Amino acid sequence: MKKLIIALLVIAIMLPSAALAGRQYIVPDSDTRELTYEELWEWNYESLGFIFNEIFARHGYNFIVGGKYYNYFTSRPWYTPNANSDNSKACYPKLNATEWYNEALIKEVRADMRLLEVRDEEGKNYLDYIESGEIDVLSGFRYSEMKANQKLDVYSAPDYSSYRGANGKALVNTNGSVYVAGWENGWLLIMYETNNGSVRVGYVDGAKVKGTVNAPMLTFAYTSVKCLEDAALTDDPAAAFSTIVTIPKNSVVTYLSEYQNRYGWAYVETKVGNQTVRGFVRTEKLELDTTLDENEDASLG
Repeated sequence: MKKLIIALLVIAIMLPSAALAGRQYIVPDSDTRELTYEELWEWNYESLGFIFNEIFARHGYNFIVGGKYYNYFTSRPWYTPNANSDNSKACYPKLNATEWYNEALIKEVRADMRLLEVRDEEGKNYLDYIESGEIDVLSGFRYSEMKANQKLDVYSAPDYSSYRGANGKALVNTNGSVYVAGWENGWLLIMYETNNGSVRVGYVDGAKVKGTVNAPMLTFAYTSVKCLEDAALTDDPAAAFSTIVTIPKNSVVTYLSEYQNRYGWAYVETKVGNQTVRGFVRTEKLELDTTLDENEDASLG
């Protein structure tokens, strides 16, 4: 009887951690179980793209830096990119027969959704599987131990003439928590908490940063896209969601990338007056081409 009680206690202790581990994946068993056509139709179109790429991410697939899949999977604690960036040699050979079956099935379902012009927006959403901490940090951003006692000017784009929040006085104090995404033309894209408890995403001039900050070089899409409806542009996609400007329906903006926390955010560039401004709008506000996923566009057919 004692042994039985001990065994039950061990199971009870292990269950929460096992459940937590499972939530690190959108479909935890896609590497060991053949998925079904019917269950995949329960997901929305966008989520199937992430389920598809999760199969490859398990094996260290190297995503395009700054792309939406890079941003998402680098936020997963289990993801480790292969040292060899040639996915055809370092990643594809690792997939088992079950994973290749699921890869083909997901592509089939997505093709059928496109043919029927059904995105199933009411279906299950991968965003429900993202766990947030105290700060709803965007995927692709990592906490950085920056050298203390620095006060750095923050701009919305990597340019001194770009829009600057806080009435032109936005700055970050490195004694607080700073999260970094990467480098672009010598500027560092960061996310930090402001004094009033909100969050800001912007750029600091790398030449003004003391010490070394290890972060990748960012690559953005720079694609023109149309707003499907009026869209609020914010540099705070995590707390207050304060609006910089409302972009009118049918306006064209420059799409850069996508990030995720509890919501899906498109990172875009536009103009406020004669100033360049970068910020975030909800992905559903834009006419995005979701026909191809990075893996599907990487010679997988």
